[in-house]
Amino acid sequence: MNKPHSLYIGLMSGTSLDGIDAVLAKLDARGGATLMGAVSKPFKPLLRKALLDLQSPGPNELHREKQAGNALALEYAEVVQDLLTQVDLQASDISAIGAHGQTIRHQADLAHPLAYTHQTLNPALLAELTEIDVIADFRSRDLAAGGHGAPLVPAFHAQQFSADQNIAVLNLGGIANLTLLPRNGEVSGFDCGPGNLLMDAWIAEQQGHPFDENGAWASQGEVNPSLLSRMLADPFFTKAPPKSTGRDDFHLEWLQKQIQNENINAEDIQATLLHLTAITALQALVQYAPQTQKLIVCGGGARNAALIKVFKNHSTTLLTSSLEIVTSDALGLDPQLVEGLAFAWLAWAHKEKRPANLPAVTGAKGPRILGACYPA
Repeated sequence: MNKPHSLYIGLMSGTSLDGIDAVLAKLDARGGATLMGAVSKPFKPLLRKALLDLQSPGPNELHREKQAGNALALEYAEVVQDLLTQVDLQASDISAIGAHGQTIRHQADLAHPLAYTHQTLNPALLAELTEIDVIADFRSRDLAAGGHGAPLVPAFHAQQFSADQNIAVLNLGGIANLTLLPRNGEVSGFDCGPGNLLMDAWIAEQQGHPFDENGAWASQGEVNPSLLSRMLADPFFTKAPPKSTGRDDFHLEWLQKQIQNENINAEDIQATLLHLTAITALQALVQYAPQTQKLIVCGGGARNAALIKVFKNHSTTLLTSSLEIVTSDALGLDPQLVEGLAFAWLAWAHKEKRPANLPAVTGAKGPRILGACYPA
């Protein structure tokens, strides 16, 4: 039986592979989430490399994937303990953990029912280590119903952000996704392209840094128009929703193919990638929600000052009406923690036996209860 209290932990490690966010959320009876505490921890270098290597085919994948799943469960358990210590709670105080795991394959475009998605994690080990019920594998049920299994956060955005005007929420993780919250109308959303993924991959290869802090390196370069045009010509950007993407589609090899051995300065490539992220999101907004009055930006990319500046600059030329662009800080919510909070909410929805997908977003045949439970 579900515990009478409403404290849930959400664990998120996204496509950017930058680390783990753990959030403690208090859920009310209607699913409203209040942030009660948070801990973020970078991946250990060996685990990050193991997870990154699994993004591409390689030898002995099954063994390496299972080992990485075990290692991730250990890391998750440590972060959970750090969070419990911070807020002075015990495992018995928590109703459940919502754990996303690390996506290593997302093949939602394969013909149903052959489509699949796979998030590396050993949730049984996590339940054993934390002595807390673990809800995991949130995407598979939606795929089984003919959906993409992604994005999952729009249902939470619809719950969390009041639509007293035409609002859109842009989650800038490794992949960027949009949630469209019209004042009058149906909630919709979709992956709109690479968020931080390509910028992170390029600076890692060129300078050995995991990300371009505040877009400082990109700001030293200039946009290469021909490279930008080639990247914008990728079929994903003109594909109609529902749609989802990931490292299966956008990766360093994809970028190198776009460069085509041209002699382009490395910082100019970074600048072009930054503009690609902004333009593809705004073009999607123009096409599917031109009436949007406010864009709320969350995810790690919201901390990239140069990227937010470029968003604002391009919005004046791509949109016919004025668009207010804010980060979720303006609503009192740390942009880095929104996805972790969403997975706490997804765990609550599972426990309450409430559907948590939006068929208009994922393309599923109908609402479904998401996730699988691993009891403590």
